[in-house]
Amino acid sequence: MATGWAGDGAVQDQIDATIKDGIERVRSQLPKGASLKRCEECDAKIPEGRRKALPGVRLCVACQELHDAESGSVGGYNRRGSKDSQLR
Repeated sequence: MATGWAGDGAVQDQIDATIKDGIERVRSQLPKGASLKRCEECDAKIPEGRRKALPGVRLCVACQELHDAESGSVGGYNRRGSKDSQLR
């Protein structure tokens, strides 16, 4: 397929880079270090099962849900530009 100045694999390279960026963003948000026994927000006890399931957990379920709701979801916006702008 003729794409002008772009190479044959340019679209796939862009898709791969977007996926890689998304994975790195999510991994950077994972908790690190030892899990806390008590929530750092409300001081409620964090159950052992949660601490084992999520190493490095710092919030109880209620505070985590509140934190997630306040953070909002990140859309799938491609920060590298649109396909059309890169293939011209």
